[in-house]
Amino acid sequence: MDISIELTRGFEHDLQHLSPEERTEIESKIDSCASLFFTDPALMYRSLDYLPFPSKLDAYDSSLYAFSVTPDLRVILAIDEDPIFDQVIFTLFRVVEWEHLHKAHQAVAESLYEEIIGQQNQSALLV
Repeated sequence: MDISIELTRGFEHDLQHLSPEERTEIESKIDSCASLFFTDPALMYRSLDYLPFPSKLDAYDSSLYAFSVTPDLRVILAIDEDPIFDQVIFTLFRVVEWEHLHKAHQAVAESLYEEIIGQQNQSALLV
């Protein structure tokens, strides 16, 4: 199984405002998560904070999580397992101050919600 790490524009933008030490710490944490995914996935998931979708997406399970970089800094990411292509995709969405985590989580969830609704509408048009 392979791990693919995808960076969103929001994540890349946030990185530009961090110190080299904070960027190195983020890279180290991502490497640690990727390594744990292969050796002890349960421990990896326990080390992350689960971020649910808004209630209007009850039919879907969120794959959003956050991890601490420093006591005041969090990374929002999604972890999606793709058994068809035998890979795991880590999508890094944002790096935010802890006090802005809820607002950033809502914005990421809403953007994913819009994508899901768009896919459902396209499917309905094809039927």
